[in-house]
Parts: sequence; C-alpha cells; structure tokens
Amino acid sequence: MANTIITIARQYGSGGREIGALVAKELGISFYDHELITMAAEKSDLCREAAEKADEKNANSLLYTLAMGSSAMLHAPGYNLPVNDRLFLAQSEIIKEIAAKESCVIVGRCADYILREHPRRVDVFISASEADRIRRICARTGCTADEARAQMERGDARRAGYYNYYSSKTWGAA
Repeated sequence: MANTIITIARQYGSGGREIGALVAKELGISFYDHELITMAAEKSDLCREAAEKADEKNANSLLYTLAMGSSAMLHAPGYNLPVNDRLFLAQSEIIKEIAAKESCVIVGRCADYILREHPRRVDVFISASEADRIRRICARTGCTADEARAQMERGDARRAGYYNYYSSKTWGAA
C-alpha cells in the first residue's frame, strides 16, 4: 500500500509546525520541516546559509524548468538558476523521494502541490485568529504586539508569494 503523506500549510504564527510535529509523533511517522533545507542544500551544492536565506522565498525568474518536468537541469553543467529556484527544485526532488519511501508529515514548501498526484495525500491548512497568532508570536519571540503583527503580515505575504509563484495556485485557499 502507498505511504500516507500529510502536508501542512499554515498562517504565520498559527502553530502549524507544532501541530505537524504532534500529529507525526501520535501517528509514529516522520516529520519534515527545516531539515529539508539541509537536505536540499546538500543535493544542490548550496551552502546551508544560502539555502536558509532562500527558503520559502520565490525567485524573480521564469521557472520554466518545472514546466519541462525535468530535474536534470538542476545538475546540468553551466546551468545557472537563481538560488531560490535551485533550492525549490532540490526540495521538490527530496519531498518526492521521501513520499515514495515512507509515511510522513511535511510542513510547507509547496508539498501539497509537489505531491499533487500522490494517491494517499492529506492536505491541511492551519489558520488561527489574529489575536491568537499575535499572542503566539509574542510568546515565542518576546516582541510587542505591534512587532508581532508586522512579523505576521510579512510572514503570510512571504508564504503566499512563494506558494503562488511555485504552484500557480492560491495560498490559503482551504
């Protein structure tokens, strides 16, 4: 039987990462979030710091390599994709490899779109009220409510831009 994959997209500050980790622990399956950055950096020969900076940020290029359906260009000599695109392609390959070998929970990184043809995929979008999100951000970072609101708005805009760019779908559409 095919592996079950749970993908989690989330609003900034909604607790989606924590929920994903709890679900994975309860089900006894693997959990993937930030470690995908390290895995993708290694796969695409990027330094971890560059990969972290580019993580879940869209590039300004036309990513026609996705339309061509070939990851071979990721490793083609002399092919010069922007770091963001190289990271996205590497993460896409890794997400597909993980889904082929095990059941797991994957947070963010357009996993629902990347695995859109996977037969046993459950997609979840975690949201919360603005007040709860601000409270969570303040507790996590020690910032003021105004700073938390600004972080929340920037975080949601960044996630929406990344998802909409790479998936050609709309982020947050439950």
